[in-house]
Amino acid sequence: MPRRQETARGSMPLKELLIPKESTAMASFGVRDLDTMMRFAPRRYVVPAPLRSLHEVSRGEEVSAVVSVVSVRDRAMRSRHGVILEVVVSDAIEEITLTFFLTKQHQVQWHRGRLPVGARIIVHGTVGYDDYRQALQITHPAYEPVEDTDEGRAWAQRPRPVYPLRQNIAQSTMRSATEKGLEFVGSLSSPVPDEVLSRRALPRLDEAVRLVHRPLTVEDTRYGMAHLRYEEAFILQAIFAQRRDQDERIPAPVLAAEGPLQGLFDERLPFTLTDGQCEVGARIEERIGNGHPTSVLLQGDVGSGKTVVALRAMLRAVDSGHQAALLAPTEVLAEQHHRTLLTLLGDLARAGQLDGHEAATRVRLLTGSQRTAGRRETLLDVTSGQAGIVVGTHALLTESVEFASLGLVVIDEQHRFGVDHRRRLRTKGPAGQSPHVIVMTATPIPRTAALATVGDLDVLSLRESPGLRAGVTSFVVHEKLPKWEQRMWQRAAEEVAAGRQVFVVCARIDEDEADAPAPPELDENGVEKPPSLEPARGVTQTAQRLAEHPEFAGARLGVLHGRLTGEEKQEVMAQMVRGEIDVLISTTVIEVGVDVPNASTMIVLDAERFGVSQLHQLRGRVGRGEHAGIAFFDTTAEVGAEHSQHLRRIADAADGFALAELDLRRRGAGDLVGEEQSGLQRTLKHLDVMRDARAIEQARQDAFAVVAADPDLTVHPALAGAIADRLRDADPDVERS
Repeated sequence: MPRRQETARGSMPLKELLIPKESTAMASFGVRDLDTMMRFAPRRYVVPAPLRSLHEVSRGEEVSAVVSVVSVRDRAMRSRHGVILEVVVSDAIEEITLTFFLTKQHQVQWHRGRLPVGARIIVHGTVGYDDYRQALQITHPAYEPVEDTDEGRAWAQRPRPVYPLRQNIAQSTMRSATEKGLEFVGSLSSPVPDEVLSRRALPRLDEAVRLVHRPLTVEDTRYGMAHLRYEEAFILQAIFAQRRDQDERIPAPVLAAEGPLQGLFDERLPFTLTDGQCEVGARIEERIGNGHPTSVLLQGDVGSGKTVVALRAMLRAVDSGHQAALLAPTEVLAEQHHRTLLTLLGDLARAGQLDGHEAATRVRLLTGSQRTAGRRETLLDVTSGQAGIVVGTHALLTESVEFASLGLVVIDEQHRFGVDHRRRLRTKGPAGQSPHVIVMTATPIPRTAALATVGDLDVLSLRESPGLRAGVTSFVVHEKLPKWEQRMWQRAAEEVAAGRQVFVVCARIDEDEADAPAPPELDENGVEKPPSLEPARGVTQTAQRLAEHPEFAGARLGVLHGRLTGEEKQEVMAQMVRGEIDVLISTTVIEVGVDVPNASTMIVLDAERFGVSQLHQLRGRVGRGEHAGIAFFDTTAEVGAEHSQHLRRIADAADGFALAELDLRRRGAGDLVGEEQSGLQRTLKHLDVMRDARAIEQARQDAFAVVAADPDLTVHPALAGAIADRLRDADPDVERS
């Protein structure tokens, strides 16, 4: 008979279990209940050195030895305040001194109380040398009582868990809190059914957490962690399985019409679609042609032609009597998309105009900075259905925007939107129906990461490039090598002299503003590390420096950043497109979607401050036309330092799919079922999507089978509780990321 499973997780608050110091330490990591604490795994383990006889050890060696206390004495330090405690111990063959330098008398008494003459202990430490006594010693060793049996020695040699720390929190506090929790593991709620654990040869939860927090061997830690990793994958896959099941119950517009807009558009394309675009387009048409909402992740590298594929799907929606919306994260990108669609469609986008095609629709732009008259006209077309395609920013999500019949939503750069944004778009479908959704990203996701983080999406990949671009070559420039930086600016000036254009990207707008306070980096002992980055350059000051730079005498400079109004940003980008600006100094507002075919050079200052996908997107802004592009990742990091090596790896990897794996290893897969969009701390606490591919595949099979047999999880209340706990900061009906 299966054991009873609890209906809710975290039934025991830590304040009822721990002393205030311990519960405060755990709360600093967001750990406030027993279930969460028992799943809060150590960051690593310290494995003691093998047991040795003292007569075998040498200076500088790590040693573990079972010894008896022979004598204890203390004396005042000669040169400073404090006491030296010397404890002579013996293993019956050799003696060695354990030396402690202590500043307070109560510390002396504490050690004396634990080290009486005759006490049997195990000692762990590094062998040093006492020049005064001309003898070996161990300074500040770890030690504990030991039973002189095989079991006692095995326990003394166990791996010690090392937990993450914050400032003013001791490792001993974290360990003592966890030890108290282990007394109550029988009350933990296990979301994975026993029969699944048995089939996968995994330990039950109570055994697993004991192995994780109180292991006897390194193998114990692996066996225990295997349960926690599988459990995490199982809960995520159960979320995805439930969402798939819910989609099967919700009606959606059937977008199955064959024309006329899509056919006319295909006839007028000035280029031939790649095989990949045709294949992915056909798969999207198949999905949006059924009566249930489909959710597709369309991923492809910069320049792979995602926009054309999405536009063909939007035209199919219009042909089917519905509307399509394209949601962009910034006004600059929304305006760029609007211009691109108008250019691609030509007279097919000019319904109601004298030069419009008889089958044309209207393509409208809606942003927050639009003037009242233009906004009113756009809203009227959206509400009446005259606008078949609507491009916009978050302004599309407001309650005042009512679609006549929204059949398809395309979300560009999906990582820039939160869950609530997508949920609100989902509610704008016609009369109880949910629109189909296509989310696009130019930062591809490896397959196992996709299964772990967007497992309810159909992932479609564009791996080919239309071949219309010259491409880009990337270089890392170290400011610590002045000649390199000098050559970088010279090279940019040469491109300007040749009639081409340059982007210079800064991490912030103004250097006079203090950097946003970042949490201090701590080492494993909780000690704050010195800052690793120098202050970042700003757009304002960089523009001033370049104006005085002799290499750019006569060059036309422009600036672009978030403090400009929407109209000002639009005008700057229009000037860049018209070739009226030679060098544009900008923040990452130009990161995605900006298309200036004449731009050939991208300089990213303080490149170590940008993420992998950001740098790849930024270099994708150049080399988009007939001229080859050059990207310079300028860094203040030391040559060969960690930041320098990381930038080198990005520069050397031209393929976005390879970069995706690099980003995944460095930064984490992101929180794609909740609000947060990056970092492992929320979505993937234990899983490594590269290492744990097999566990993710197995958990997917098992979770989908469980949900298929019990969609509402009425006979699996612990799993239902775990899902609710996982989604407590997000709406369970949120759209997929």
